[in-house]
Formats: sequence, structure tokens, C-alpha cells
Amino acid sequence: MEIMGAVAIAGFLSREEKQPWVRLAIRKTDTLKVLLMVLWETKSLDDKKYITLSLKIEEFGRMLGGWNGQIAKYLEEKKNKQNPVR
Repeated sequence: MEIMGAVAIAGFLSREEKQPWVRLAIRKTDTLKVLLMVLWETKSLDDKKYITLSLKIEEFGRMLGGWNGQIAKYLEEKKNKQNPVR
């Protein structure tokens, strides 16, 4: 729920305000990956379910990472325009 909340909030903010929320979603997704791995290692989750869930979470993590990268690139370009190197 916290991941979805962070993504939803980021979706409505300006580019300058999105990054903290996207990073929060990335951290929560990473935590989810670890918890899923613990469930699998303790045999609380069978291999098939673990693989299915892991693939979806990995895909979502890559999407968040790409979004964060786009925001970082935009912010860096904006910073460089405001403070050009002479």
C-alpha cells in the first residue's frame, strides 16, 4: 500500500517534487523483495509463486528506477541551465 501511495503522490506532483516520492517507492519495493525472499527461504512460499512474484516486482523496480533516472536527468539539466559553466 505504501508503494502505491508514494507512486500516486508522485504522479500528481511537479517534476521538481517527484523524486523523494519515487525514491520512497524504490526503497519500499526493495524491502518487499527482501521480505519475499525471506518467505521463500523459510519455505513459506513455494518456488512457483516466488518466481512469479519476484519477476513482477523486479519489473516494477526497473520501471521505478527508470522514472527516477528521468527525473534526475531533468533536474541536472535544469541545474546546468541555471548555473552554466563558464
